[in-house]
Amino acid sequence: MTMENEKQTLAEEQQTAVEATTQTQVETAEVQAEQAPVAAEAAAADDKEALVAELRTLLGENVSEVKERVEQIKNQFYRLYHQELEAAKKAAAEAAEAAGETLENWMPAVDAAEQQMRDLLNAYKQKRQEAARQLEAEMEQNLMRKENILNQMKEMAQSETADVMGNLQKMRDLQAEWKTIGPVPAPKAQEIWKLYQQYQEQFYDLVKINIELRDLDFKKNLEMKTLLCEAAEKLQENPNIVEASRALQQLHDEWAEIGPVARELREELWARFKEASTVINKKHQAYFDELHKKEQENLEKKQALLERLRTINPEELKTTKAWDEAHKLVQEIQTEWRTIGFAPKKFNQSIYEEYREMCNRFFKARTAYFREMRDSLNANMKAKRSLIDKAKEIVDSEDWQSATEAMIALQKEWKTIGAVPRKLSDELWQQFTSVCDSFFNRKRESDKQQRDERRAARGEKAMQSGDRGRLMRLYENLTQEIKTAENNILFFTGKSKTANKLVDDMQKKIDALKNQQKELETKIAALDSEEAE
Repeated sequence: MTMENEKQTLAEEQQTAVEATTQTQVETAEVQAEQAPVAAEAAAADDKEALVAELRTLLGENVSEVKERVEQIKNQFYRLYHQELEAAKKAAAEAAEAAGETLENWMPAVDAAEQQMRDLLNAYKQKRQEAARQLEAEMEQNLMRKENILNQMKEMAQSETADVMGNLQKMRDLQAEWKTIGPVPAPKAQEIWKLYQQYQEQFYDLVKINIELRDLDFKKNLEMKTLLCEAAEKLQENPNIVEASRALQQLHDEWAEIGPVARELREELWARFKEASTVINKKHQAYFDELHKKEQENLEKKQALLERLRTINPEELKTTKAWDEAHKLVQEIQTEWRTIGFAPKKFNQSIYEEYREMCNRFFKARTAYFREMRDSLNANMKAKRSLIDKAKEIVDSEDWQSATEAMIALQKEWKTIGAVPRKLSDELWQQFTSVCDSFFNRKRESDKQQRDERRAARGEKAMQSGDRGRLMRLYENLTQEIKTAENNILFFTGKSKTANKLVDDMQKKIDALKNQQKELETKIAALDSEEAE
C-alpha cells in the first residue's frame, strides 16, 4: 500500500466519522425536542408542595442533568395551579350568582407555592446561565488546549530535520491528551478535527512507521470497532427506542474517536455499523411518525369539537329549554375534550385557547340570560303581590258597585302580567283568588239579604203573586254568578296540578249553575202559561 493511498484512506474515514457524528447529533436534538412534552405528560402528577420541594432538591444537582425533570415539574405544577385557579374562579362565580352579584372585581388569592415555584425557577435559570457561561469558558479553554496540541503536531509533521522516531511517543502522548479534552465551540469543531487528522496523517507519513506497527494499530482499531458493531446490533433488542437512539449516539461518538482499520476492511466494517444504525434510526423515525400521526388525529378530533361548539349561537337561544339543551351539549364536548391527548406542538396552545374562549363566551351569555330571567320573574312577582294588596284593600268594602268594578279590573290586570318564579306561582294565585272569592261571596250574601228583606216587606200576598218575581231574581243571581265564575276561570294561568284542579272544579260549578238556570226557565215558563189561561 502506497503512502498516498494511506493518506486518502485516512481522509475518507475521517470525513465519514464527521458525517456520522453530525447526523446522530441532529437526531438526538430532534428526539430531545420532541420527547420533552411527551415525557412531561407521562410523568406522575404530584401536589404543588411536593413539586416545589423536589425542584428545591434538584437545584443542588448538576443543572445540565436535571433539565428534563425541571421542565416536567414546571408543566405539572402550572397545570395544577391553573386547574385550582379555574376551580376557585368557578366557585366565586357561582357564589356571586347566588348572591345576585357579578364577578368583575374578583382576584385570586395569593398562592405561596406558586411564588416559591417562580423563585426556584428563577434560581434555576440563573444556575443554567452560569453553567452555560462556565461551559462556554471551558470550551474556549479546550479550544486553546487543542490549538496548542495542533501547533505541536504541525511542527512535528512538517519538520524534516526533527528526531522523528523520538517524536513518536510525544505524538501518542498528544493524541492521548487530545482525547481527554472536552468539547470546543461548534463553529471550530470540524476545522480543528480536520487539522488534527491532517497533522496526524502527515506525521505518520513522515516517520514511515513500519508495516508491522501499523498493522498492529489497524488490528486494535478493528477489535474496538467490531465491538461497537456488536453493541449497535444488540441495541435492536431494546424495546425503548428513545433510549436505544441515545445509546447509538454514544456509539457513534466512540467510533469517531477510534483510528482507521485496514483499507480492505473499512467499507465492510462501516457498512455493518451503518446497517445496525439504520435499523435503530428507522425504528426511531417510525416511533415519532406514529406519535405525530396520533397528535394529528387528536388535532382533527379537537377541531371537530370546535365545529360543534360553533353551532351553538347564544343569540338564538330564547327559552330555558333551549339553554338547558345547549348547556348539556357543551358539557358533553368538554368531557370528550378531556379524553383527547396533545395535538401537534405548533397547534396545541392555539387550539386550546380558542376552545377556552368559546366555552367562556357561552357560559358568560348563559349567566346573563338567567340573570335577566330572574329579574323579570321577580318584577312579575312584585307586580302580582301589589295586585293582591290592592284586592285586600277593597275586599271589605260595602260600596258594592265601585268595589266590584275595581275587583274585576284587578283580575284583568293580573292576566296581563307574565310568569313568576315557579315555586311561588300557585301560592300567589291562591292568595289572589282567595281574596276575590271572599269579596264576591260577601256580595252574593248581601244581595240575598236585601232580597229577603224586600220579600218580608211585601208580605205574604206579594210572595204569592205568582212566585215569578222570586224565580226571576234567582235566575238573575244565577246569571251573575255564572258570569263571575266564567270571568274568574280566565285568570288561571298556572301550569301545576293544583291550578288544573281549580280550573276543573270551577268548570263543574259553572255547569251546575247552568243546570239550575235551565230548571228556573222551565218554572217561569210554566207560571207564564198559567197566567195566560
